[in-house]
Amino acid sequence: MLKLKTYILSFVVLFLCCNNLQAQSLKDQVSNAYRSFSSHENIKNGISSLTVLNGKTGELIFSNNASIGLPTASTQKVITAITALDILGPDYKFKTTLSYSGELDTTGTLNGDIIITGTGDPTLGSERYEGTRKNTVLDKWISKIKTSGIQRITGRIIVDDLFLNGNDIPSGWTWSDMGNYYGAGVSGVNWAENKIGLTFKPGVIGAPAQLIALTDSLPEVTIINEVITSSNGSGDNVYAYAAPYSQIIYLRGTHGKDLKKKIEISDPNPALTLAYQLRSGLNEQSIFVDSIATTGKLLANQHILVPKSTTTLDTHESPKLTQIVHWFNQKSINLYGEALLKSIGFLSGNQTNSDEAAKLIAKYWEQKLKIPTGEIRAVDGSGLSPQARVTTMAMSKIMLYAQNRPWFTDFEKSLPTINGMTMKSGTIGGVLGYTGYQKTKSGNTVVFTLLVNNYAGGATTMRQEMFKLLNTLK
Repeated sequence: MLKLKTYILSFVVLFLCCNNLQAQSLKDQVSNAYRSFSSHENIKNGISSLTVLNGKTGELIFSNNASIGLPTASTQKVITAITALDILGPDYKFKTTLSYSGELDTTGTLNGDIIITGTGDPTLGSERYEGTRKNTVLDKWISKIKTSGIQRITGRIIVDDLFLNGNDIPSGWTWSDMGNYYGAGVSGVNWAENKIGLTFKPGVIGAPAQLIALTDSLPEVTIINEVITSSNGSGDNVYAYAAPYSQIIYLRGTHGKDLKKKIEISDPNPALTLAYQLRSGLNEQSIFVDSIATTGKLLANQHILVPKSTTTLDTHESPKLTQIVHWFNQKSINLYGEALLKSIGFLSGNQTNSDEAAKLIAKYWEQKLKIPTGEIRAVDGSGLSPQARVTTMAMSKIMLYAQNRPWFTDFEKSLPTINGMTMKSGTIGGVLGYTGYQKTKSGNTVVFTLLVNNYAGGATTMRQEMFKLLNTLK
């Protein structure tokens, strides 16, 4: 019996020693690789930070500059997603209602308005989900109006976009971003991911590139096209300059002569686009609308209140939050992050301002994981703002926390596979980042966050150097 106990004790000691040696070996490998990485000439005027945690125990394996807040780019999205899944819940759905005000008489005439009221659903009209596509939603709503007995509408089509402060942009977003699809504002009623596709016909090199088509018309907006045709292989360097509720969009930059793609820009007033499209669709079905298509914001500008609805015709629900998070991370859709951030702020502290909602997220993680609020100084939900400051330690701790949540499997699936690793990337001017999970040779999982700021040279070269460093975790 004594021999058996001695044997078991010896085995346990040997097992622990082996684990310690493996951990020590990994630590040494990462440390050596990071030393080489941080001395690369392309970051001699920049800064890098890396935190690696044991995915099972949370033990620190390696860190450097882990307490320094840095711009995150799109790696910020994992914090927004995890917070939303924790606070809103994995089955959370946004709701958009179709209703009318006034009275419906026996002749089928509605003496009132059709009203669409949103709660910030970022998927309404999106082509990414079967039930959210533009034609699917419009056909459903036109059918609901028709089957209710309405044959004529004497009032208006009103899309009430005032929830979540109307079409809004987080502070810190740049003028060169917000007119383009990835810089679209977030509205109380989003539509088709608040973007429009443009098709150009290139001319001779150095001459104007003609704008020949839009995927949807932009009501009450003037587009001024100053785009120039550039050489073959020069690609898409077209930028739109506009802001929420702008009535003029300037298109500037260059369009490669051989480029064959739609250029996507942001819709300054997606709620108005929806209102016009619904009005047009009703007229095509011989349900005539006597008055205008408008929005809650446009009425508020005239000091007119949106009338109270008297009858609800439909309540449209978004896909579940886990499905939204999937595309949020897979395709890095900034709009989704801003809608989630504002929803978190509204539900947890009645705050629809992005800055205030971001502060609530920092307070949440201070309470949950004792992360100092100074380590999470985000100003948006997507990381597009260069003003964001987050530490790699804070991000890694939140990623570690996610592993033990019931929704983790769905969250992990939302992360792209990059360099053979499960991780979210981030890119803005002078900033590159990766955060994710990786199984080591020993079969253990590690959690990591790597941020680089103010690097020199091209992004491709810097990424390859980052991959070499992260490969030591495999």
